[in-house]
Amino acid sequence: MNKEMKKLLISLAIGLGLISIIYAQPAVRVWTGIRIEALRPSTGTDLRPLPLAAHWNLGEEKDGFSPAYQMKMLDQGHYLLPWFLMPNVFAQTDDPRWLTYYEAAIKRAAQLKLPISLVSTQWEHLLSTDDAYFKLPLDRNPNVVTSSGEVRKEVSPFGPVDPWREVGAKWGSSRMMKKLQEWYPNPPLILFVSNNEHTRLEWIKADEDRRFVARYGRNRDAEFKRKVVGDGWIERYRALQQGIVSGLASQAWKDKARFIGYESFGPPHFARWPGWLEHSLYSSQRISPWPLAWDGASPPFYVFNWSTITDYTLFSPQVEAMNWVFMLDETYRLNPSFWFEISTWDGNEPNAENDKRKFYQRSGQQYTPARYGGMVQFGMWLLRPRVVRDFRGYRETLDQAEPYFIPIVQAVDRVHQNSTLRDFWQKGRLVPNRARAHPYQTIVPPEYQKVDRWFLLNTSLDPQQPWEMGTVIPVYSLAIVKGNAPQRQWLIYAHSPLGLRKGVRINVPDFGSIQMDVTVDGSFFTIDEQSRTVSKVD
Repeated sequence: MNKEMKKLLISLAIGLGLISIIYAQPAVRVWTGIRIEALRPSTGTDLRPLPLAAHWNLGEEKDGFSPAYQMKMLDQGHYLLPWFLMPNVFAQTDDPRWLTYYEAAIKRAAQLKLPISLVSTQWEHLLSTDDAYFKLPLDRNPNVVTSSGEVRKEVSPFGPVDPWREVGAKWGSSRMMKKLQEWYPNPPLILFVSNNEHTRLEWIKADEDRRFVARYGRNRDAEFKRKVVGDGWIERYRALQQGIVSGLASQAWKDKARFIGYESFGPPHFARWPGWLEHSLYSSQRISPWPLAWDGASPPFYVFNWSTITDYTLFSPQVEAMNWVFMLDETYRLNPSFWFEISTWDGNEPNAENDKRKFYQRSGQQYTPARYGGMVQFGMWLLRPRVVRDFRGYRETLDQAEPYFIPIVQAVDRVHQNSTLRDFWQKGRLVPNRARAHPYQTIVPPEYQKVDRWFLLNTSLDPQQPWEMGTVIPVYSLAIVKGNAPQRQWLIYAHSPLGLRKGVRINVPDFGSIQMDVTVDGSFFTIDEQSRTVSKVD
């Protein structure tokens, strides 16, 4: 490039406000990209937000996913949304351990103007574990109060609301929280992420709380109970969040705070067996109250070690999560700014006998990082979440867990860095497979009987119908389409958990059959409708 041309480009870049991007180091472009995507609206624009990677291991123990580790990964150019342990209510600002944990990384995030997430236990647990609330008089107690006057250590959707707000204010006004606001006075976004696992009154036990009986009597049907229990949680969890905001010292933090709940989403087990309604808060025209109770959700795309679920059978996260597609549509109608992410886990619990990797070993299989990455990418392209948040125990170290996090980081980076994948992620539409129905068909409410719930493409390796929960699925594949006929383009993603499959024929709705090799860690191909060409995406 000659000097005159270079001057011309520089002048043009200045005029467009792009000079910093032209001369930016790769890591700087990544930091800018993280900020842009985290702030991009969930709905209402032509482009979906690109994904970011995060974790539930907070590095508070030695050799974990610490803030220092995250800053190193950011400097290497990876698309992470930084995560920190939310300060404990009683955390001391002069404790050297916590100063070391927070200060340098928070200040670095401030320098880079990055969004951050503060990940926490369930804030409302104080209502049951702190005697200041648990031993309140029965008429002011936020926990379940039985007809005999017993107070149970589980919160109630029918108790007083004020204690929820008060507990929230304690979390928001802690001394260490104030220190974080001093170190980072104006972040573009703060996600407050709750573990959201405190014991709550189940709707099937509503009659056991005397406040419910006093208000509604004992002869209410299931639909009514699910509705009023859901409404009660909406009011109380919003009060809890309002309390946290009220406790914050910085107006900028108050304005940028958003609240995300683990599992605060609709049931993936929708219609799987007759008892699924007992484990949901469905009410007519509302599959779940949680989009009205939270600003976002991080539901589990997990291979749970306590159940028979696997990554290679019909009973799998890949199949269960297909139910979330129609739920996301409903969620965005109820709450257009809802922040949807997924939490991922392979069921590894090294010291437990039911550790999922031990299960695979007993079956003659190996569960590798590549295999985990293939499954996670299926969930990513099925749901296109804003964040993929890996789960590991808080004591697990980088030596143990990082090999299974790196495939997630690579999958996220790949979407940002590959122009083909980026375009399909932002603009594409998930393709339903209407040649088959979702296998979960038990007690489907009328309003959901015609929604698309099946997205797994038919392949030449499909087992003979009918399928059962333990039926092995050799290849999981799905399609994303953009454009309109006759100029459509499709992206096909497929992964094969149990090993490389060559020459697999995959049927793409409205196009026909293609042939591709499918790997354990996942394969991408594109199809052009006009030229009828099939190309591998590297």
